Amino acid sequence: MSNDGPLPGEPAFWDQRYAAERTPWDAGGAAPRLVRFAAENAGPGRALIPGCGRGYEVAVLARAGWDVSAIDFSAVAVERARRLLGPGLGERVRVGDFFQGGLSAGTFDLVYERTFFCALSPRQREAYVARMAELLRADGRLVGFFYTGDERDGPPYQLSAADEEALFRPRFELVREEVVPESMPLFEGRERWREYRRR
Repeated sequence: MSNDGPLPGEPAFWDQRYAAERTPWDAGGAAPRLVRFAAENAGPGRALIPGCGRGYEVAVLARAGWDVSAIDFSAVAVERARRLLGPGLGERVRVGDFFQGGLSAGTFDLVYERTFFCALSPRQREAYVARMAELLRADGRLVGFFYTGDERDGPPYQLSAADEEALFRPRFELVREEVVPESMPLFEGRERWREYRRR
């Protein structure tokens, strides 16, 4: 990766990609697996979507009765999401940093993960898991897609089975895992749907 421009840990990196429509991780809509999950796991409850991008999933969870909040630290992504979602739902999306203030501890019953974790540097993984445990209520769920494998370069960054075990087990119990039959080309054959419950 060239070091001539902003780095993946900076909002400008993602702003440039959304502004230029260079978003191969964007499926153009909510994942079918999430739609099925929402149909089987209706609210009420509070849900969070970190790194929400264009925010397709906000509408899916809101329709299922969840009180949804969505954040992204790319202002361009948030503008796109608000425009897509329109009045009402668009107001649920805001610019924010998952690791900083603005999200209260023990607030959420559900967090949805898609292409956020794999976009983070591996150095941020322990902080991600700790922050998830902080934000979720006891028995709250972290559900979504995890990009698996042993390759170290990225983004997207793959997660090995050994790394996953060490990271999540102290704070989360894995209660469901599935192969994803409808992956995007960028992730095909290398992602899993997982449902974790906070210990």
